Amino acid sequence: MWPIPGRSVFFEITYALMNTNIKQKIIQSLKDQKEIFGDDLFEENLLKRKTTIVKEPKADYREEAPESFFDENWKSAKTLDELESMINTCTKCPLHQNRNKFVFGKGNPNADIMVVGEGPGAEEDKQGEPFVGRAGKLLTDILKAINFTREEVYIANVVKSRPPGNRTPNADEMDACLPYLKKQIALIKPKLILCLGLTAAQGVLKKRDSLTKMRGQIFEFEGAKVMVTYHPAALLRNPNWKRPAWEDVKKFRQLYDEMK
Repeated sequence: MWPIPGRSVFFEITYALMNTNIKQKIIQSLKDQKEIFGDDLFEENLLKRKTTIVKEPKADYREEAPESFFDENWKSAKTLDELESMINTCTKCPLHQNRNKFVFGKGNPNADIMVVGEGPGAEEDKQGEPFVGRAGKLLTDILKAINFTREEVYIANVVKSRPPGNRTPNADEMDACLPYLKKQIALIKPKLILCLGLTAAQGVLKKRDSLTKMRGQIFEFEGAKVMVTYHPAALLRNPNWKRPAWEDVKKFRQLYDEMK
C-alpha cells in the first residue's frame, strides 16, 4: 500500500491494521455461514459466476511414509492404548508435518456416549488431549447440563493432527484418519455419538447436507446412533446459537434415556 499524501506513517499503519481486522471478520463470518449452510451457499454463487475450479491432483503420501506403516497392523489392536501406540506416528496425510502432539482421544473406554469433533486446535496440539481451552470448558458445561461428565463419555476428533492455522481439515485428510475413528468406535462400542459441527458431521456421515438439515435427525454409523449439533467454538463466536444447541443436546439426552 502506497502512503497517501498528507497522512502520517502512524495513520497509514493504523489504516492497514483496520483493513486487516475487517478482512479477518469477513473471513470468520464466511466460515460461520458455511458452518450452518454447508457448501451449497458457496457453490450456488460459484455457479452464478461460472467460475471454473481446478482441483489439484492428490499427492501420493506413501512416498513420505515408511513401508512398514502400511501393513495396517493397527487393525488388530485389542485396546485403545494399544491402538494409540500403533498409530501415533502416522504420516498418511500432510498434517503430521507440523503437529506437536498426536491427539488420539480421551475418556471412558467403555462409554455409551462418544463425542466427535473435527480436529485439534492449538491448545489441543500442545497438550495432546481433545477439547481443552475455552471450547473444551464449554463442552464440559454442555455435558454437565444434560447430566454427563467428561469421565463418563469418550471424546475424539475425526483427524488426530492439528490442521495449520486451525483451518478446516479437507476431505482427503479426514478420509485418511476415518479408519482410526472407526476402530476407536469398534473398541468402545458406544450407543450414541454426538457430532460437533458441520465438518465433523460431514466427515463421519459422508453427507453434503447443511448443519441446519442434519440437526434434529438420527443417523446410523458403525452400529451407533448419531446426532449433530453446533461446535462449541462456534457457540463462543455466536452466542445466539446456544439456544438451538441446547434443544439439540436435550433431544440427545432424551434419546439416550429411551435407549437405556
